[in-house]
Amino acid sequence: MANKKDINPIMKQVLELGPTLAFFLLYIRIKENTYTMGGVDYSGFIVATLLFVPILLAAMGALWFLTGKLSRMQIFTAFMVIFFGGLTAWFNDERFFKMKTTLVYGFFTVTLGIGLLQGRSYLAFVLNEMLPMENEGWMILTRRLCLAFAVLAVANEVVWRTMSTDLWVKIETFGFPLALMAFLMLQFSLLQRYLIDPDQES
Repeated sequence: MANKKDINPIMKQVLELGPTLAFFLLYIRIKENTYTMGGVDYSGFIVATLLFVPILLAAMGALWFLTGKLSRMQIFTAFMVIFFGGLTAWFNDERFFKMKTTLVYGFFTVTLGIGLLQGRSYLAFVLNEMLPMENEGWMILTRRLCLAFAVLAVANEVVWRTMSTDLWVKIETFGFPLALMAFLMLQFSLLQRYLIDPDQES
C-alpha cells in the first residue's frame, strides 16, 4: 500500500479542478464544430467529453503518484465519467453525460440516507480524522448534506432537460460546485460548537 505523501496545496487543487476547467475551455473552443469519425458525425460537446476522460485519468494518475492515495469519491467520480463518457460516444447522445451528474449526486444522497436510517454518519467515517467533530454534529451535517445532494440532483435534471447545452456546461462547471462549496462553508461555520480540539482531548 502506497504511503501518504505531502503535496503542494496549489498543485493538488490544479490536479483536482483542472480537468473540469479543461473540459469547459475545450467545449467553449469547439462547441460549434462537427467532427466525422468512422463515417459518424460528432458534435463538439461529445468530442470534448471524449477528450475529458484521458485528461481526468492523467490528472488522477499524477495525483496518485504525488500523494500516494486517491479518495473513494475521486475513484467513483472517475468511474462515472468513464462509463457515461463511453455511453455518450457509443450512442452519440450527449444526454448520457448530462445524466451522469444526476446519478453522482443521487448516489451520494442514497448512500448518506442509508447511513442515516442506520443511525450512522458515513461522512464521519470518511472525514473524522481530518475534521474531528462530535457525533451529533456529524449527524446534523449528514442530514443537511443528504438534502443538499438531493436538491442538486433534481436541479441538474431540470437544467439539462429544460435549458441549452451551453448553459448546462456553465452551471455544471461553476454553478453546482460553487453552490456546494458555499453550502459546506456555511455548515461548518454553523457547526463550530461541535468541533473537537485535538489538543484538549489529551
